[in-house]
Amino acid sequence: MSDIWGDPGRPTLLPKLNDTYQDFSQREINVFKEDVDFNGGNHVKMPVILQGVQDDIRVLREQIANNKGGTISISDLESALVKTEEGLQAKTEQVISQYNNQVRTLPNQEANRFDNNVVAIETTWDMRSQKSADPRKISARFLGREKMRQPQASRSNALLPKRQSVQMPGPTPGQQAKHMLTLRAVLDPHSNMNRQALNDNFGIQLPLINTKQHSRPSYSKPIIGTTIEPLAVLPKANRVDAQLAPPPISEEDARKGIMSLIERGLIPPAAQLTLDPSPVRNRIAPLHEPQIKHKPPQPEAVSLLSGVKLDPATMKNDVSKMPAVPPHPKSASSSITETRTPSAKTRVTSSSMPQVKTPATLKTYEMPIQPLPPPTTPASGDFKQLSHRFAIQNGRTRDSSSEFIAFKQHYCLTWGSIVTMIKHIEKMLISYTIPVAFVNGDRLADLAMEFELEKPPSIDDMLSVIINREDVEALIGRPGRRFKGPRGKDVAATRIQSSWRMFRDRSEYLDYRKRKWASGVIAISWIMHVKMSKVKIKLKESREEHLENFRRRARKLAMSWDRIKQHRRTVIHIPSLGLSQDIRDSINEFGIRQNTQMARLCDIRDPNVDVIFVSPVPLSEETLQYYSKLLGLKSAVESGVVEDQCDMGEKYKIIVPEAIKSFPAHRMCLSSILKYSPRTLKRIQHLIKGCDAYIVTGVPHKDDLAIADYLDVPILSPEPEVAHLYSTKSGCKRIFASANVEVPPSEFDVYSIGQLHECLAQLVTENLTVKRWLFKLDDGYDGRGIGYCDIAEHLECYQWALKESRRYGEKWSKKWAQEAAYIKIHAEIPDVLAKHARPVHSELYEDWSKFLDAFLSQGGVIEATPPSDSITTLTVDLLIEPTGRANVICMGDQIHAETPFSCWGVSMPQSSVEPDVLNASCKKVAEACKSRGIIGYLSVDFVTFIDPKSNDQKLWALDLSLHYSDSLAMFQLMSYVSNGKLDLSTHTFNVPPPKQEQKKRRRRLAGQEDEQPPNTSRYAVMSTRLLHTNLAVVHYSVFFQMCRAHGIGYDIKEKQGTVFTLLDSFNRENLGMLTLGDNLQGALATFARNMSIIHQEISAPNMQGETNFKLAIKDIESILGTTVENAEDSDVA
Repeated sequence: MSDIWGDPGRPTLLPKLNDTYQDFSQREINVFKEDVDFNGGNHVKMPVILQGVQDDIRVLREQIANNKGGTISISDLESALVKTEEGLQAKTEQVISQYNNQVRTLPNQEANRFDNNVVAIETTWDMRSQKSADPRKISARFLGREKMRQPQASRSNALLPKRQSVQMPGPTPGQQAKHMLTLRAVLDPHSNMNRQALNDNFGIQLPLINTKQHSRPSYSKPIIGTTIEPLAVLPKANRVDAQLAPPPISEEDARKGIMSLIERGLIPPAAQLTLDPSPVRNRIAPLHEPQIKHKPPQPEAVSLLSGVKLDPATMKNDVSKMPAVPPHPKSASSSITETRTPSAKTRVTSSSMPQVKTPATLKTYEMPIQPLPPPTTPASGDFKQLSHRFAIQNGRTRDSSSEFIAFKQHYCLTWGSIVTMIKHIEKMLISYTIPVAFVNGDRLADLAMEFELEKPPSIDDMLSVIINREDVEALIGRPGRRFKGPRGKDVAATRIQSSWRMFRDRSEYLDYRKRKWASGVIAISWIMHVKMSKVKIKLKESREEHLENFRRRARKLAMSWDRIKQHRRTVIHIPSLGLSQDIRDSINEFGIRQNTQMARLCDIRDPNVDVIFVSPVPLSEETLQYYSKLLGLKSAVESGVVEDQCDMGEKYKIIVPEAIKSFPAHRMCLSSILKYSPRTLKRIQHLIKGCDAYIVTGVPHKDDLAIADYLDVPILSPEPEVAHLYSTKSGCKRIFASANVEVPPSEFDVYSIGQLHECLAQLVTENLTVKRWLFKLDDGYDGRGIGYCDIAEHLECYQWALKESRRYGEKWSKKWAQEAAYIKIHAEIPDVLAKHARPVHSELYEDWSKFLDAFLSQGGVIEATPPSDSITTLTVDLLIEPTGRANVICMGDQIHAETPFSCWGVSMPQSSVEPDVLNASCKKVAEACKSRGIIGYLSVDFVTFIDPKSNDQKLWALDLSLHYSDSLAMFQLMSYVSNGKLDLSTHTFNVPPPKQEQKKRRRRLAGQEDEQPPNTSRYAVMSTRLLHTNLAVVHYSVFFQMCRAHGIGYDIKEKQGTVFTLLDSFNRENLGMLTLGDNLQGALATFARNMSIIHQEISAPNMQGETNFKLAIKDIESILGTTVENAEDSDVA
């Protein structure tokens, strides 16, 4: 022991060690006291730690002192020292753990550094108190700590170096340079001096990691080029020919990924890829028992918003047990700051949120330590990405929660409007008894700014800021939910009262509105009635004035007619069809149907006549040029020389009213359209100024009077009402009855079903030889309103009635003889009509019932068909001059195509009836019309046949039309191109003989016959109803070239051939044709041949089109057969 401790008389090492420890402990106790005061004394007491160390050393000294006479065991001394060292190590770890919560900032480059004998002053930021410590208070603390960091001379030397004075002045330049190198090494983790610098200056021993670092060559010049190797792409051969097998894929290319292989073309874009193993794994979904639905959920440690249940049965009013609002991922990581050192064994989080633990995101040795700025309110929207959320439970906001406090601090500048919006949301949640709702603070702030100065927000607006909106909406949508609040009964009572008051007031209001509406309707109806009455009165007065002016001008025309015929005059042709609106609506292409009388232009044949033709359809330039050339043939026709043509453009004008484009869908007659065309009327007024003029219209219409009154010219036609009255089927029967011409057995003015049955039964009884009976509508036009029934074939008592008529003989005409047959026939008539009667035009009337309704609504005529299989229908056109003189203009035999009751064409002149018989009947009809004030153009239809009883030819008058007909217009064209005249006594049409050159007279030899004179008689076949839809694909120029190629044309010298009238300039489906020949058979054959050629040229086997050519050719062939038979009979006779 003496060898160890030395001479007993000299001072021993243990007392010095004790003094040194006492001095060190006292000094550190003082420093740690200041540290405790600085930290608020909330952590481990530093003096207590060192006091325990001093107690251990004192116990060791007492043990040595008490054993003065004995020896000291080395093992006991070592165990005591080891125990003391372990206690110091444990206490040191505890102290270092305490200081791990403090962030120390390294001094900058200009900071004062000291050598081993100089201590640096550091700035400390306390994370617990969130404030910095005063450097003056902690200077002594860090001076003592710096002394402890000084390395000891040797382990065996127990004495610590003496404390030296602190040198406050700044470091020398050499020290500064050394410190800068050390600092750079500390800040650069890749530096070789980093590990040694941290160990020497901070006592941090980093682990040794052997990493192979590649040395980067230094380049003096920049290198330009790619830094990656090129990737393999699809070869050009595969890109050109996709059928080639793709090249194999290497491992290096496969590591680039599937998308890279697809983009480089190594995998086709349309390839179906299968991932093995598949990232999607199928698993059977668990099926829960129905009892689990009513089982309350188990409490969880951390509840998310998706798991929040708002069912009141599972909620408790304890706010402390409510699930905390989970922090936003961005804000959660930024709200907690934690440091870590190599010696730290535990992590301490912020005390504000002890339930959330996240790993430390910052390290003291990875970034320079700087003091954090104090928290402030954001002045801009830079921190808008931070989400603020808070909860409202039972209508009250959890204002004491940390989330709400953070939200309030963030939006402190606009808190007033946010509070108002929170009150609205709380009020809504209270009214619907919503247990809990989580609010998005950022959306709430935006909504508060939007509704700050406007009306309160709606429920949808407030629901937009609620995070669990689906659950809240489900509760709000429950019936009666709003009545479960604090004042639910009062709200329910108020609701009931308001609903009742609303029902009562609304009922009264609806009743008031109904009465007001009724009074308004009555008032408006009365006002409209008054206005309509005034308008009707004005219209009536205007029409009466127009009618009076019409009569005045008609009288004036009658007085000056002889003078007008001998002088120059202008004829205004208005080919208007003033039919009823129903008939106009049923006619297809009504405008083209009105334009079938373009041949009226041929009135300029009279040198004293100028023509103004009002066209109902627009005409193309091609059509106008055609009529200009056609009318220019007048001089050539008269002279017989083709080259002798002239321009007749000054003698005619074709005008199209501008209102045609204004009424494209209204089937208005031409007179109505012209009435609403003021510019056209002014032009006509300008053209007829200073000369005699009159209007020749079509079917008269009341608007003709308005046009005549505007132009102040007379109309060569009867009054519209008179013309309409006597153009009906019943009206013409009155004319024929007064004219005493023979008519078929008939009854007119039939308006009831009983009258229909009685009249038909009487007619059948009186005329048992008639097999078919016709039913004609009064307003029928062009055979459109006709029905028929074969009574004799379907009448059961017909044979018995024939026997009765033979038994009575000549007495059968007596009423008493017909009574029995009349009763039986009358009983069978209703069933026969219902089962066997048919309308002619099924496209207009679907069945007999529809036709019967129309028949009874407007009245009609029952008429017998001729009792013969061979009948011929004739048309005669007349003109009753204003002076009363009646002239027959033309007559012709009708040609039928679609139906035997509609005139399709005419052959002129007629050759079916003796001229004297026909002229006499026409004269009688004209006299009857003149007696009723009818003037102008009219046409009469007759039918002729051989009576089977007497074998005499019968002529029945069938119909009367008081208007300018299509056959009359075509006759004008016939006269214009042939320069011929109609002989009314013989009903022949003759043309001037061709001029012959004077030849030298030669002596006639014996037996030589004289030269036959040329044939000057002409026959014509004409029609304006040619229809072929394939004509629409052929232009007129191509059409005429086609006709010229097939020899279809007109010979001016011989006055024979074919002439066309163009009716439609755009669709070109309708056409008019006139054929002249020296005999009727030749004209008919030429007409049929022309139609056949045209049809063959414009039709294909698979595109026949819609046409009436075939039906017309069939009827012409039957007429030719009859003509040949008549010629043979005449030769035999």
